[in-house]
Amino acid sequence: MRIQEIWRRTRIQFSVGAIAFVCSCSQLYADPNGAVPSAAAQSTNQPPANAPPGGPSETIHVPPEQAAADWLEKAFAGQQMPESVQMLAAIARGSQMGPGEGWFGPGQTRYDWKWLARTTGAEAAAEIAPEQLRGPKEFFDRLDRNRDGRVTASDLDWSDRNPYVQQYYLVSRILRRMNKKGDGRLTRDEVLAFFDRAASGREYATSADLAETLLAGFGSGAGANDGPTAETLVRGLFRGEIGSLNAGPALNAAAPDFSLKTQDGKQTIRLGELGGPKPIVLVFGNFTCGPFRSMYPLVDELCKRYQDRATFLAVYVREAHPTDGWRMESNDAVGVELAQPATYDERVAVAQRCQATLNYSMPLVVDEINDPVGNAYSGMPARLYLIDCEGKVAYKSGRGPFGFKPGELEQALVLLLLDQQLNSAPPIAETTE
Repeated sequence: MRIQEIWRRTRIQFSVGAIAFVCSCSQLYADPNGAVPSAAAQSTNQPPANAPPGGPSETIHVPPEQAAADWLEKAFAGQQMPESVQMLAAIARGSQMGPGEGWFGPGQTRYDWKWLARTTGAEAAAEIAPEQLRGPKEFFDRLDRNRDGRVTASDLDWSDRNPYVQQYYLVSRILRRMNKKGDGRLTRDEVLAFFDRAASGREYATSADLAETLLAGFGSGAGANDGPTAETLVRGLFRGEIGSLNAGPALNAAAPDFSLKTQDGKQTIRLGELGGPKPIVLVFGNFTCGPFRSMYPLVDELCKRYQDRATFLAVYVREAHPTDGWRMESNDAVGVELAQPATYDERVAVAQRCQATLNYSMPLVVDEINDPVGNAYSGMPARLYLIDCEGKVAYKSGRGPFGFKPGELEQALVLLLLDQQLNSAPPIAETTE
């Protein structure tokens, strides 16, 4: 499917969602007190809640946002609710964009534990040993996430409920607190500077010292006002800053083709021309998304590790936290303060700044100012895709920031490479006596 057709459908979905929300709110605010007549009052044609004193009026007071969410969910009762409506309803119910809320969900992969167990003949076993993998030892090492010498279903589980993933999030947040440059690469000097602050002139630091240093300013100062209002989130939703209204291509669907210029303007890269014997990794992100900045170096390491086996391409998309949108004090603290680019040239300038800060090893192309590629792939604010040699989606991460998991991408890539290796291997010749 061409980008233009996908973007046309996105605009239709955008319009439907906007109309639904406006209609629901207009119904709610018909009563200035926000009171919704009860079912009994409606059925007997009784006066509304704001009727003059003396008239019968039985009312149920429901906050307008809550009623809007109820209305949206009722409109899709018994149907699959579009991701954009899920997010809008979650915002109306008070979501602060936490994991598992609204449209935030798990990644989708062709290669899960069941596939691996079936491929290795270990369906009845709870674990896979190195000799069972039938691939390079380095593949086994990347799948053995906790480094205990065996691969289990837990090693391939990247859901937010997994204990390893929860601890991984914690480590990532600690790194962001220590990484004063905000580029996701913790240096020796930053570690020593943190220790010096925690130790306060001593040769050691206690757990209390570490906690007090890590949590200094927590609840005030940088990051204290990062929690958004519902109004900020609604505006960000329909501006495409907190994510695209489009859901992106489904697992195993054809990856939409596109052509974009690199951030230096020296080259135009077309996705369809990158296909061949190697799979393609697409990396969507933007400079004002703090989690993307902290996690991008992990993707860059994957690019270096697998550059001979896969093609990596980064796509720069709409800003998540511009100063004229959902502004983040945690961004201000590291000097990332910029308004949403209004022109393509302005976006290119920010992309170049991002490239210089994060030091991309892969080519970085810049989406057009009306976000055709970002919307086609639902790439805002950050997302990862793995495309096989036939141009089909083999892995699709969850929406960023929570779904942006380079480790999950690496395992999907390793299993795709293993699948290719097994399918290309010549059949074992039969022996005759």
